[in-house]
Amino acid sequence: MNQVTVNHPTSRPLDGEENCREQPPQAETPPPRRGFMLMNRAIGQFPTVLVIVALAGIGFYGHCSAWKLPKFSTMTGGGAGLPDEWCEEHGVPESQCVECRPSLLPRGKDYGWCKEHGVHDCPLCHPEAAQLKQTTEGIEADRARAARALASAPGPENNAVCKNYRRRIQFATQEAVRKAGVEVELVARRPLVDSVSANGEITYDQTRFANLASRLPGTVWSVEKNVGDRVRKGEVLALIETAEVGRAKTELIQALAEENLLRKIVNRLLPASSDGVVSGRQLEKAQADLVLAQARSMNAQQALVNLGLPVDIEALRALPEQNFAQHLRLLGLPKPLAARFDDAETTSNLLPLKAPMDGIVVNRHAVAGEVVDTARIAFELADTSRMWLTLNVPPEDADKLALGQPVQFRPDGSRVEVGGTLVWISTTADQHTRMVAVRAELSNPGGLLRNQTFGTGRIVLREEREAITVPNEAIHGDGCCRIAFVRDKSYFDKPESLKVFHVRTVRVGIRGKNYSEVIAGLLPGEVVAAKGSDALRAELLKNNLGEGCCAAE
Repeated sequence: MNQVTVNHPTSRPLDGEENCREQPPQAETPPPRRGFMLMNRAIGQFPTVLVIVALAGIGFYGHCSAWKLPKFSTMTGGGAGLPDEWCEEHGVPESQCVECRPSLLPRGKDYGWCKEHGVHDCPLCHPEAAQLKQTTEGIEADRARAARALASAPGPENNAVCKNYRRRIQFATQEAVRKAGVEVELVARRPLVDSVSANGEITYDQTRFANLASRLPGTVWSVEKNVGDRVRKGEVLALIETAEVGRAKTELIQALAEENLLRKIVNRLLPASSDGVVSGRQLEKAQADLVLAQARSMNAQQALVNLGLPVDIEALRALPEQNFAQHLRLLGLPKPLAARFDDAETTSNLLPLKAPMDGIVVNRHAVAGEVVDTARIAFELADTSRMWLTLNVPPEDADKLALGQPVQFRPDGSRVEVGGTLVWISTTADQHTRMVAVRAELSNPGGLLRNQTFGTGRIVLREEREAITVPNEAIHGDGCCRIAFVRDKSYFDKPESLKVFHVRTVRVGIRGKNYSEVIAGLLPGEVVAAKGSDALRAELLKNNLGEGCCAAE
């Protein structure tokens, strides 16, 4: 009989019973296909690949666009010609930017570097390069002036490889120019002077200054001139009483008297010798004695001449012997002065102290009755119509000087300049100041210049009456060249004309107080940015960052 096992629903199987119980057979799961697995793996790697592709695209765009962000209008598909586009690099609308679109304002012919004048696109050699609608006149005269300037003082040199002269600075509107504070000024001709300035001292011209002393020891008989008196050459300053003068006059009188006596003897012996009454030997001896007497007369005459007392010996020989002393008593005194002493009691020992030149008595040490000698200065006489100016010049400026150059001097406290000429340049420098002394001769007809006064002198190296000039603030340095910003010649042709300034290389010469000479680089009639032109320089240098002023375009 078959037994049936009944499992009570609440009963629990014994341990191990469930595991031992047979499980019903299950259907086998088929293995996944290979293609499906590869697809799942590719989907998992997709984000990584996408990031790599995006980075590669950014890198390629940066390489092609020099890492510049695209314009908003470009990203939104607005096109390249919309008026609201803005060129961030040059600060003007993109559609008007002449740097980004050179065809809007074609550049002229590039003439390159001018070796003669040291600038690019030289207007002196190529006037058509200037921003002028009509060619200026006087180019040949300006070329000659530039040659003089470069020979005299060439000034700072420019760099031949600089490319900034091809740059142009643009403003969106004339209102933008005004807001930037830029003012313009015309390139014009003005007189300018190139000079070397130095402090100097005025002294008497030593070739026209005399310290006067008596030729012989003696006593001051009278003083005829005082300090400040203007005297003429030969005028008597003082009379000195000295015994040597009386002795020299006496020797001349004795020599003349002896000469007259011997002449009479010879004249008496001549007829007797021809008749044989007197021997020829006696006549020869008398003639020899006469020659010796004449020599003594000439010796006595020369002694007086050496004392400044010229005597006409032939006129004396014609006088009677008793008049010799009267004629020599006041020898050397002018007639007006001699008339004051024309009496028998006046001494014959007077030696006049005379002025050797025209001038002014600047000092006097002689007093009547005072004993003087040859070593003591009695008067100081100066011709003040011409004075000496001594300037101390730095060695680097001394190389520019040459004899004959004009000199202008203004004494301290004076508003008047006095002119002169450079006559001497020292061959050595002062051992203390290391300065080179130079001397000029100044005319002083009005007596403005005074001895031992100081002032400021200017040695004129070059003077140009029609120099090409611009305001000092119009000249700038870009790191290797001197430049100016020249307004385009079509700036005001139409209201919509482009507001462009061209960068121009210039050679600077004389620099005055307000204006500078342009040796080459500009022509009269061109317009340059002057006051406020630093804004253009800043824009130029900003665009040069990273490439330098000498970078090629």
